[in-house]
Amino acid sequence: MNERSDDATGRAEDPATTSPGSEAQAPSGAPVASGEPAASGPPESTETAVAGRPAPTATASASAPEAEPGGSNWPSTLRDIAQKGWLVTVLAIIVALVVGSILIIVASPRVQETSAYFFSRPWDTIYAAFDAVYGAYQAMFRGAIWDFRSDTLIGQLQPLSNTLVNSVPLILAGLGLAVGFRAGLFNIGGQGQFILGSIAATYVGFAWDLPFLVHLLLAMLGGAVAGGLWAAIPGVLKARTGANEVIVTIMLNSIAGFLLAYILKSTVFGGERPSGQRSFSVAEAAEYPLLLGESFRLHAGVIVAVLAAAFVWWFLERSTWGFELRAVGVNPAAARTAGVSVPKAIVVAMVVSGALCGLGGTAPVLGTEHYLSLGVAGTYGFDAITVALLGRSRPWGTLFAGLLFGALKAGGTLMSTTVVTPLAGAPAAMPIEFILVLQSVVVLFIAAPPLVRWIFHLPDANRRRRKQTRRTRGQRLATTPNAAADDMVMVSNSSSPSSAASDAQEGKA
Repeated sequence: MNERSDDATGRAEDPATTSPGSEAQAPSGAPVASGEPAASGPPESTETAVAGRPAPTATASASAPEAEPGGSNWPSTLRDIAQKGWLVTVLAIIVALVVGSILIIVASPRVQETSAYFFSRPWDTIYAAFDAVYGAYQAMFRGAIWDFRSDTLIGQLQPLSNTLVNSVPLILAGLGLAVGFRAGLFNIGGQGQFILGSIAATYVGFAWDLPFLVHLLLAMLGGAVAGGLWAAIPGVLKARTGANEVIVTIMLNSIAGFLLAYILKSTVFGGERPSGQRSFSVAEAAEYPLLLGESFRLHAGVIVAVLAAAFVWWFLERSTWGFELRAVGVNPAAARTAGVSVPKAIVVAMVVSGALCGLGGTAPVLGTEHYLSLGVAGTYGFDAITVALLGRSRPWGTLFAGLLFGALKAGGTLMSTTVVTPLAGAPAAMPIEFILVLQSVVVLFIAAPPLVRWIFHLPDANRRRRKQTRRTRGQRLATTPNAAADDMVMVSNSSSPSSAASDAQEGKA
């Protein structure tokens, strides 16, 4: 009964995240978008008064027992840790690595060869399986974190530099999509906004002659503005006509791809040159400066990504606009009743989302490639969806998810080139598609938290709450003669739109 009432009054979870604490919390001076007023006293009964009768109080058996003074709180502490959303994310990554190990074993030629005589010499198959898994993940570590087989310090640290460089566009685009997700908008147009940001940054980079810092800042600003304007199209259509942002952004991705191909053939970007489909190179004053010298690819885009994560955190958690976006993402009807302009929030969310994706598009052209090409965007815009989901649409979670995927990309390059198994000594190669499979498995388990909880037998706070509600309701039915009729009245009242609107209006008052 309580669950249906909660759904009717607009107490819904953030559609882009399932982690605890995702409810919108209003900063000072921000409107309250929730349908019920904040309570400062002790919690009241979950039942509502019906037909003039007071709500029954919770019985002693339904209430949680208090901890004894001086007693150990370890069971409750471990239970709280097990209910955290970040733990499910970490366990999902671990499960993905285990599934990846199984795929490595199945795809290993050495394992297939030794499995033919498994029953006569089983240890050969076991050793071959261990060699395949250990060699693959060792190569991934060497390509992403630290190449301990290199003779020089530069060679040993080069993989970490590559990981950070690969992470920059993923983090920036992931932050942009996370903003849209928190506002209840599934922005699939990150790829198109990424491309538009690359185009604008490249043009500013080679067409203008400006001092170093000014040129770089204007190129970055051009990319952000282009991405924001491109995302404003589905935002306005969604706000004015109710057009589905998923369909519109998918169509705009195709338009952006064809626009890139057309621009590269134009004389403005140098299409008449014999070098093929690539633009003029950006000026040196518009490039991201290298942080560790010419020996490493690490550039200042890493600092930009960290600052962008800090900005998104402040914007969503501390600003009034951010609170309104989160309120609209939780329940647009309740937010509208509380005085929030839902169309304005939709447009603002899409513009900010597109601006961050466009800023991510500046990373390849200003940081690594220094020119525009057909493959400049790669799959960054689509991978950013996975990054935002893995980060639970939280700024710092998205930052670490981008680092993880950057490491997978950097490590997958070495793993697909050559893998030398330490015991058998036979060289083997792992296809680069294995990294895509590994990423997909991570997303699969991230999208199914109940499956991860079932595998590791983790407690579910929502299930415990539902059991508590059913237990309390059963006690009411046993002690109150008219409780069943009262419940039917409450359900019928809470199912009407006028009831939800009146509850939200009372919360606003």
